[in-house]
Amino acid sequence: MNIDSLYIDGIIRNAIMEDMPYGDITTDNLLNDNDMCNGKFICKESGVISGINVAKRVFTLIDQGIDFFIEINDGQKVEKGDIIARISGKTSSVLKGERTALNLLQRMSGIAGLTSLYVEKVKGYNCRIVDTRKTTPGLRLLEKYAVTCGGGYNHRFSLSDTVLIKDNHIVAAGGIDNAVKIIKTRIPHTTKIEVETETENQVRQAVEAGVDIIMLDNMSPDLMKKCVDYIAGRAITEASGNVTIDTVRKTAETGVDIISVGAITHSVKAMDISLRFE
Repeated sequence: MNIDSLYIDGIIRNAIMEDMPYGDITTDNLLNDNDMCNGKFICKESGVISGINVAKRVFTLIDQGIDFFIEINDGQKVEKGDIIARISGKTSSVLKGERTALNLLQRMSGIAGLTSLYVEKVKGYNCRIVDTRKTTPGLRLLEKYAVTCGGGYNHRFSLSDTVLIKDNHIVAAGGIDNAVKIIKTRIPHTTKIEVETETENQVRQAVEAGVDIIMLDNMSPDLMKKCVDYIAGRAITEASGNVTIDTVRKTAETGVDIISVGAITHSVKAMDISLRFE
C-alpha cells in the first residue's frame, strides 16, 4: 500500500500547526539558530515499525536541512533498545518536530505491532485479518497503512467504496431482499455488495439475494461454522463483532475468509519510542 505524499503532507502540516500555532516559545527563546545536534530514535519495547518515512517527512517539512537516516524500515520487527533512525541538524528544528514525529510514528507502530499479533494467532488458517472504519478522524489512511505493515489487510476506506448494507439499512429498507434489489438498480455493475447478518435466516436471505460478501456479526463459533458451511463459497464470508486476541483463533477455525478487527486501530497502545540527543 502506497500513501500519497500530498495526503501525508496535509496531515503533517495540520499536526505541526496544532502543536505550535505561534511558534515554539521555549525553543525560540532558549536556543541560537546555529545550534546543532545529533540524535537517535530508540525503541523502548519490542514491536513492528510503521511510519518511519512519515516521521522523516515531519522534519523535512520544518527544515529541509535536517538529515534523517533510517536504520529500520516499515514492516520490520524490532526489539527493545534497537535504533530505528538517526537525525542531525539545527537543534531548534529537531525540537519543533520531535513531538509530532513521535506521535505519528508511535501510533502507527502500535497499530502495526498489534496487527501482527492477530496475524500470528491465525497462522495456518486461510483467512485474513482486516481493519475497519473505526479509525482516528483525519488519520485513517495512515492507520490503515500501518495495518498492512503488521501483515493485515484493509477493509473499505470510506462509505464511498463498497456497498455495506448493515442492520439499520435493512430495517429502513424493509428487509435484506428488498435492500439488495434496490441497491442493485442504482450502483455500477463493478461495485461489490456486502450484507451484515446476525442470524441463520438472514444468511439464507443474503445468499438468495446473490450478494458478494456476507458479514457474520456477533455470532457464536458454532453458529458461524454452520453459516460458513451453508454459504459454501457462494459468497466471501467475514466474521465481525468483538473479536479479541483471545478469541480470534477460534473464529478462524470456523472457516471464514475474513476476520475484521476494530481493536487494531481504535484500541491500540502507542509503541514506546524516544528521541535521545547524543
